[in-house]
Amino acid sequence: MDIRRRPWITGPGGLGAVGGLILFLLHGLAGAPAASPPVPSPAPSGTVGAEATHRVFLPLVLRSICAPIPGVTYEVFPVINPVSFNVADNPDYNLLLLGYVPVNEYKGLVDYGGDFDPGAPQLRFLFGDHRIPVILNTYKNNGWDWERHQRLPPPAGWPPVSVVGFAVSPGEILYLPDSGYRIGADFQAHVLYADENQITLKYTAEDSTARGYTVYITNLCVEPSLLALYRQWNAWGRGQLPALRGGQPLGRARGTQIDVGIRDNNVFMDPRSRKDWWRR
Repeated sequence: MDIRRRPWITGPGGLGAVGGLILFLLHGLAGAPAASPPVPSPAPSGTVGAEATHRVFLPLVLRSICAPIPGVTYEVFPVINPVSFNVADNPDYNLLLLGYVPVNEYKGLVDYGGDFDPGAPQLRFLFGDHRIPVILNTYKNNGWDWERHQRLPPPAGWPPVSVVGFAVSPGEILYLPDSGYRIGADFQAHVLYADENQITLKYTAEDSTARGYTVYITNLCVEPSLLALYRQWNAWGRGQLPALRGGQPLGRARGTQIDVGIRDNNVFMDPRSRKDWWRR
């Protein structure tokens, strides 16, 4: 070390002062009790110290719950009377735009009287194991002010429940509920609307919810290639839209609950109805 660059030990008497300081320090060390050896501070999380003899790696999330579904492919099929407006701004197509609120109703299947349609979509086929799922929450859809383009309170009257929260596992694959209907060839439903969090499925070929069954599923990751195909054909004028076969995969659950609603001829129905949606 070049001591000439340290001004505190230069000048008159500088070396003598240094010698005295050294003697003082040696004397103090000799009379002091032995100190414990220093304990090295732990390295910050995710790093390895210079003297470490092994490395520690933090766990990484290797697979997203929204990962593509292996082996799936999708096709498009012609639509009857495609609409020209932005369907994302229409609550008949976009359930999350319409919205729904919690209601304190029975969390299980219910038995209504009356007739049933043997061709109606069966909701147990949403799930790969065809189970009757646990119902975690019950909801009712909001009303809609078409002039002001805003939500209204839920309409009074039947049904008491129009959207149901089903228990699922994060990343669980979801499928098109099987029905007795075909829109053409062996396709059962069009993807009428889709975004990152929801999908709207229509069991007739019209670009409208006015006739036939419409099934809404929210809190899911729509399969990325299906979503891309929908966006492509929606941008091209909706003359064709993605079409699905019964039991075909359509996405994955985002968390531990998906929400499902269903309409018949534009009227919200009760998804808990055993005779309508859970017969087989």
